[in-house]
Amino acid sequence: MIPQIHPTDLKAKLAAGEPVYLLDVRQQNEYDYCRLADSTLIPLHELPGRLDEVAPPAGALVVVYCHHGVRSLSGAAILQQAGHANVASLSGGIEAWSTLVDPSVRRY
Repeated sequence: MIPQIHPTDLKAKLAAGEPVYLLDVRQQNEYDYCRLADSTLIPLHELPGRLDEVAPPAGALVVVYCHHGVRSLSGAAILQQAGHANVASLSGGIEAWSTLVDPSVRRY
């Protein structure tokens, strides 16, 4: 089972300065429209071929996110299968982040 992190829990980790690596698995046009600061974009369909680009800092939680939290579950599973142990999917995706944490992040 893929762990999920609630947007408010992610916000607390970021605010506390805990190491977090944000991986966006949406499409380029979605990323261009809105994104979480300091995130890396690797669209889900490209992730299996670009695993070498996922380079979180030591001890960082890798948080995979998408629009609503469905693609991110698949992305987190791909990362786990590739050996990344500290991975979670953002519950509700960037939509929930915008609604619950930061309304300045545009919704679509």
